[in-house]
Amino acid sequence: MCGGVFYMYKGEEYRYYFPNPKAVLPVKTKTETVLIPWGRRKEQVGRLPNGGWARLDSIYAGRWEKYFPVPVKLAINQFMEKDIEQTSHWFDITKGKWIQGLIARDGAEQRVYVVTVEPEMADAVHDRWPRIMSG
Repeated sequence: MCGGVFYMYKGEEYRYYFPNPKAVLPVKTKTETVLIPWGRRKEQVGRLPNGGWARLDSIYAGRWEKYFPVPVKLAINQFMEKDIEQTSHWFDITKGKWIQGLIARDGAEQRVYVVTVEPEMADAVHDRWPRIMSG
């Protein structure tokens, strides 16, 4: 489901895990990369959905429409998943590919969510996997 990320931003290395309320993700715009808060935790003020992920099927079903969703590219080098024994594993993002994100808004509140899909592997540990894009 992408519980952690590693990326470079302005020459510095960043490693965030979703439970950290200060976690931000690097969003690529046409001219620059900007850091936007990663999802919302239950204890955080706001009206955007709790969690840090947006299921692709829920986006297609229109459940995110009230948050004015905008698809974005996340400039992440690696993401972390835990296996069934809760051991962390880091996965590289191949050069030329990126993780798809979704920016959601409610008034002045803006957050980014990792778009997830069902994994293609039949024996996958998780039922959701970050959507990796290319092009």
